[in-house]
Formats: sequence, structure tokens, C-alpha cells
Amino acid sequence: MDDVPAISGLATLLRPIYEGRNVDPLRAERIERTKADPADVGAWIDLSVLLQATGERATALEIERAATTVQPVYRRVHGTGKGPRVAILVACGDMMANTPVDFLLEGSDAVAFHCYVDANTEAPPQIPDLAGAILAIGPSDANAGILARCANLVEGWKHVPLLNGSPDRIAALTRQDVPALLQGSPGIHAPVAVDAGQPMLAAIAEGSGTLADLGAGIAYPIVVRPRDAHGGQGTARIEDRAGLSRYLSTQAEDAFSVSPFVDYSNADGLYRKQRIVFIRGRPFPVHLAVSDHWMVHYLSARMEERDERRLEEARWMEAFDTDFAGRHARAFAALSAAIGLDYFGIDCAEMPDGRLLLFEADTAMIVHDLDSPSVFPYKRAAMHRLFGAFQAAIGAV
Repeated sequence: MDDVPAISGLATLLRPIYEGRNVDPLRAERIERTKADPADVGAWIDLSVLLQATGERATALEIERAATTVQPVYRRVHGTGKGPRVAILVACGDMMANTPVDFLLEGSDAVAFHCYVDANTEAPPQIPDLAGAILAIGPSDANAGILARCANLVEGWKHVPLLNGSPDRIAALTRQDVPALLQGSPGIHAPVAVDAGQPMLAAIAEGSGTLADLGAGIAYPIVVRPRDAHGGQGTARIEDRAGLSRYLSTQAEDAFSVSPFVDYSNADGLYRKQRIVFIRGRPFPVHLAVSDHWMVHYLSARMEERDERRLEEARWMEAFDTDFAGRHARAFAALSAAIGLDYFGIDCAEMPDGRLLLFEADTAMIVHDLDSPSVFPYKRAAMHRLFGAFQAAIGAV
């Protein structure tokens, strides 16, 4: 398999961006490679990553689709490349379309084969001498047909230890399905989320419909977002009909997700959101974001500017096993049992009554070690414990 086109991988290509370096030379070099040899599909894949990272998403995805139509399998060498060989089933899409395996293999010497599949793929590629594999395609409307196809594809890899080998369980990790999955679980509050089309929401905004038409448990204030949105895109807290009308006037989407707003602010008025990854049932801390705003995302929280908030995050990560994970042990056990996957992540918060407030569960949440070690010196050890657990699970050690 040495003739399989090589790619640089997300971790290699995104690190310069996190370090504030100019990636124009990297882009120019990949472009020159494609000009010299249009069949250099590895350069095309690298270029698609760089274009996504610099805001040219549509062009990036077009390039990725074209390259993977020509060549669906790529080789990514980690470290010395003398370690085990692993395979990753992935789909075309942005950086939140698949489990971020390239980051999770950092520090290993694995050779990873990225195998692109779609709804028409007839059989998985046969790669010899695999130590393990993972179905890395994440849950989304765009991936629904591919995951359905994967029910048959994974049958072709029965001889390989396969992580997340249940595509139906991955597909069930939608905002709409997860609350029902966790209903009655101890120590967890997963607010209901319902689908609503633009006409229905417009009728509610105009007064010819009501929130009760959406189902039980939906009342103002509500949180509305485009159905398949991530990272806070198009997400808003709506207080009343007038606010809903204003919101709809700014949106071109046809399908939305609606859920009740839950005030999870702490006594100091700040909002705290935790990201946690589960590997074969064991929880690992990824980050704690502290913000003045109810919609918390790590980048927008600007943690690098607040010493006291980074100190809080460091303490949370260092004491995670005995403190946060200890308090929520029953909830974590219930989560792992209900979701039933080898690898997944959650975004959550602690409610004033002590319950775990679940925002989202997903197999494709971004998990990385790209933050500045001088600003976030406590992160590297925690992230590499997580990476080590993943590498052991997939057989990359």
C-alpha cells in the first residue's frame, strides 16, 4: 500500500494557523504541485484542508469531492511510520463531518489509511495487516445516507477490530433523538429538541400558531438554530413572537431545531461549558470554557485573555477524575450505556441542582492539541492521556 497517495493531515496543516503563522506558502506549494501534476490527488486533499481553514469552504469541499472520486484511499504517516496500520472510514465534508482521528493519533507512529466512502460505495477497501479501524463518519443530515450504507460496508471488515462499528447508533446522535435516548437517565437533563420548518415558525411568529404546536416542553424563551448547524452558526435565544419574526428575517434556511432555553449560569453569573470525550466508557476532559454569554464556544470565550479562567480550567482538568467525573459517575455510566459507542464526545454543563445538562453528543467533535503550550501549559498532558487511550483502543500502539 506504499503507492497510496500521501496526505499531510489536519494536525500538520492546522498547527501553523494556531501558531499565527502565514500558511500562504503552504497553499502555494500545494497549488504548484497540482499544476505540475494534476493527478497529485494528495496535494489536492491538502489544499482542500488549507482552503477550509482559511474560510473558502465551498471551494475546499468541491476539491475534496473531485479528488476522492478519482482516489478514495489516502495514506497519512504519523511519527516514524513504523507503528501499526489503521484504517479510517470517512466521508467528504468539513472538519466537523468525521471523528478527528488525525489529531487523536498525534504522538503515535501509526500509518493511517483514510478511506472515503459514500452512499454508493459497494465495498470497503481491502487493506492488509490492519491492527484496527474506526467508522469515523459523524452524525448529520448530509451523512445519513452514507451511514445507512455503512451498515453493509462494516460487514466487509469483520476480520478487523472496528471501533464505533454501529452506524445506526452514530446516526442516532441527533439533537432530536438524543433526549429520547436519555429519558429517565439518572442525573442528566437533556432538553427536548424538535424539528420545525420555516412556514411553521413563521405562523408562530405571526400568531396563527403557537409553540405548543411544536410539542410538549417548548415555551419561551427558546433556542432556535438551523437543523444541521454546529459551532453556534445561526443560533439565537428567542424571547417572544417579535424576536422569532426578526430571527426568521435573517435566515435563508428551511429547516430548524427548536429547544427550550435552560439557564445554567452559576452564582457568579458566568456560564461554563465542558467538553468531554468517552473512550470505551471512560471519560476524558477536553476543555472547560467560561463565558459571560449563554452561548459558549471555546474560541469565542477568549480563554487566552483571562488568566483566572485558564486557572479554573487547569484545576478542572487536573482534578477531573476525582471531582467532576466522580460527581457525575452515574450520569456518565448511563450516557455510555445509552449511546453504546466506543468513542463519542459531549458538550455539557453543570446545572444549579447538580444535574448534568447535555447540549450535544457527537462522534465528530473537534479534539486537538493545537493550543499554545505557553498560554495553556496544562493541556498537553491531559490531551495526550486522551490520545493514548484512543491509540490503545484502535490498536495504534
